[in-house]
Amino acid sequence: MTEKFIKKCCLAACVLFAFGMPLVVHSPTYLHISIMLLLFAYMTTSWNLVGGFAGVLPLGHAVFVGIGAYTSTILWLQYSISPWIGMLVGGVLSAIVGFLIGKPTLKMRGAYFALSTMAFVEGVRVVVENLPYIGPFKLNGPRGLNIPPIEAGHNDFFAFQFAGKEPYYYIILTMLVGVLAFTWYISRSKLGYYLIAGGEEPEAAEALGVNVARCKVWAMVMSAFLTSLAGTFMAQLTLFIYPKSVLTLDLSFELAFIALIGGRGSIAGPVIGALLLRPVSEFSRIYLSDSLPGMHLILYGVILIVVMLLQPSGLTDPLTKKFNAIVKFIAKKTNKKKDFNDEYA
Repeated sequence: MTEKFIKKCCLAACVLFAFGMPLVVHSPTYLHISIMLLLFAYMTTSWNLVGGFAGVLPLGHAVFVGIGAYTSTILWLQYSISPWIGMLVGGVLSAIVGFLIGKPTLKMRGAYFALSTMAFVEGVRVVVENLPYIGPFKLNGPRGLNIPPIEAGHNDFFAFQFAGKEPYYYIILTMLVGVLAFTWYISRSKLGYYLIAGGEEPEAAEALGVNVARCKVWAMVMSAFLTSLAGTFMAQLTLFIYPKSVLTLDLSFELAFIALIGGRGSIAGPVIGALLLRPVSEFSRIYLSDSLPGMHLILYGVILIVVMLLQPSGLTDPLTKKFNAIVKFIAKKTNKKKDFNDEYA
């Protein structure tokens, strides 16, 4: 039994567990926590395209979540256009905004880029909070938008509304698997190699003929499009959006925390970070939100400090080494047993 085969078996087992979990877990609370875990793993993986591989630190990705949420919701409420179509429209708008943001700001380095993205998302939030309308589109200011629920106990695929949590779980799980596969493909493409080179040694990459700025802009465009899809999903899951829920720095910081703790620039890092941090966030909101609002961000900061002191590159590297050691041990033991059986057969 080869190590490669064992790793494939482990991956298949994880996929089967993920898809089979709702068949065993029926609690709406735990299903909701699982959905949020997958949602943040998806958003952080999308963030990782530019925040990980390109080597910059965007802190304004909530703006793309907000664009996706507001676009699909407005199109559904005012024009009865399915959120599935609105999701794609919001993705395209976010990609355009990502290009307009990335073109000038990705030339900046260090804290300047992070600060510029923070300023942008805060500016958009203030605008949305203070304008009840933008042209014919109703934003409703700080009160936000309510999506009327369908009749209780019914599913409406066209309206992106379902009676239970299970359909939402499978939708976001499918989205996560898709974005992980896309990230894996990008990481092994020419663009991925250029992004990594430009993120680590931009001067050397440019000396070799790599247009680092253009590659980073492409990464921002792809990241913005994918992140925006999560905004529509979030709106349909909660059936209510307002500026401080989808256009907040807290959300942007949370994505960065998850990536940094899990391991930015790696495929598994966002998933590992979400597995560690999202349960902390959900349970702190359930039990501490009344007495200690925002406690989850404080806990994130403590965890981030500990991880950065012990594992500056995130948790992916040590966990990967441990996993590879276990796989190697199993393969060695299995092959020894096979050789013994063949010898005395």
